[in-house]
Amino acid sequence: MPISLPTRAPVKAGTATHCPYCALQCGMNVAVDETVTITPRKDVPANAGGLCQKGWTAGELLTGEGRLTTPLLHGEAVGWDEALDFGLYTKITGGQRIDLFGARVEQLPLIWRRLVDAGFESGHAYGKALRTVKSCAGSTWCRYGVQDAVGLAISLELRYRGLRSPHKLKSAVSGCARECAEARSKDFGVIATEQGWNLYVGGNGGFTPRHADLFAGDLSTEELIRVIDRFLMFYVRTADRLQRTSVWLEAQGLDYVRQVILEDSLGICAELEAQMERHVSTYADEWRTAIEDPDKLRRFVSSVNAPGTPDPSISFTAERDQIKPVLIPLEVVRS
Repeated sequence: MPISLPTRAPVKAGTATHCPYCALQCGMNVAVDETVTITPRKDVPANAGGLCQKGWTAGELLTGEGRLTTPLLHGEAVGWDEALDFGLYTKITGGQRIDLFGARVEQLPLIWRRLVDAGFESGHAYGKALRTVKSCAGSTWCRYGVQDAVGLAISLELRYRGLRSPHKLKSAVSGCARECAEARSKDFGVIATEQGWNLYVGGNGGFTPRHADLFAGDLSTEELIRVIDRFLMFYVRTADRLQRTSVWLEAQGLDYVRQVILEDSLGICAELEAQMERHVSTYADEWRTAIEDPDKLRRFVSSVNAPGTPDPSISFTAERDQIKPVLIPLEVVRS
């Protein structure tokens, strides 16, 4: 239940809105000057003048270093001009991303060129690879945070971006045991402790949700990255195609994987670390390589006989002032 706390700054005239964190939708006023000031609204029954800790820090998240500052197109950052130019459908995801949908195949190189020229790169949302490393506000912005969750999440995402694996990989970093980033529902998740980081592995959502298992506790940042390097490369080398870490871990056995990764029972940890370092050092943005390769660019057409003509079988309709595809009726698909 929300509690009343003293305001942290003088009340300013602002915009009446609500907290985005949970279903209560507590009322708040947001004022933007040199800083963002949050004050609770007394006229909303859900909170009646009180806010929980997440509500109080909602405004501070708007200035976090790891926040999104631009829309993403299929995982790629774009400017608002690009988003409006191509009339794309926009939604906010639970992984702290902004998705833009509706680009035609022949438009992709044009969009990628704008992205690359502006200094952006692929987000790999299309591949069996690392999708995202979600984070909470961490110690940077939250009074409960005990470690820099945002900084670690950025480092992990930059390190493992583009890593191809048997299935998609999701990750998250929570700055305390309150677990706002939902790290225990990820393939590898990290939760901060007073002494360092706890690493959890083998979690996922989907048809058969699974809570991740505690793999190692109170690791330093250096130790944490070394263990994740080994874990991911061992998974990549030994899992079947399309096998999530949760299924793979249950098949291998948690104790066995711990022995291999933490105790080096197979004597392969140095090799696993070297393979990860090779991935990190040879990473290249796939959008840049595509637009610089004439052979690859020729593939981005709806028809080789009419390369400049959009696919006539794809059409869009409007929903909430945005485009969405017109789906083929099931009876047509089944016929």
